[in-house]
Amino acid sequence: MTAHGVARHENEGRSVLVVDDDDVFRARLVRALCDRGFDARGAADGDQAQALAEQETPECAIVDLRMPGPSGLAVVRRLHALDSTTRIVVLTGYGSIATALDAIRSGATHYLTKPADIDEILSAFDHGGAPADVPPTATVPSLDRVEWEHIERVLADCGGNITQAARLLGLHRRSLQRKLAKRPSAR
Repeated sequence: MTAHGVARHENEGRSVLVVDDDDVFRARLVRALCDRGFDARGAADGDQAQALAEQETPECAIVDLRMPGPSGLAVVRRLHALDSTTRIVVLTGYGSIATALDAIRSGATHYLTKPADIDEILSAFDHGGAPADVPPTATVPSLDRVEWEHIERVLADCGGNITQAARLLGLHRRSLQRKLAKRPSAR
């Protein structure tokens, strides 16, 4: 048994492809999977993922939804087309019911929102038995949380310039400042 209570031999040699444009997150996830006995590889984008999958189709894949180049949904479709038995988990920081349904319809086995720990991801691989058109229950963030994340994303895209972000969001600068002063709920 490992420190995480998972028998290492259960996963020994099981191949996993991690597709995420965040280099640090991808490297940590690959390392955590290797520590649990998986044969894990990482890809920074959809094109690299396809090339790796064409060399050897993975038994499992973890795909980020938003990446430069082909979207995560396009990657899911490509991986599913290469091998329909690949267990694909979509992992995203921008979860919604609509994208969860799109992911499942595209061939994903499960859909998780970030932050998700390694045990949740491993459990999602084994989430079996449900028909492909029935989406797993996804943790749906509150409207306040989604609004906060959207504002933060636009603000980051503007390099922290509140005036520019307010203009893009269609808000008065002071209204944006008030929204930023409030902390969203944890969910």
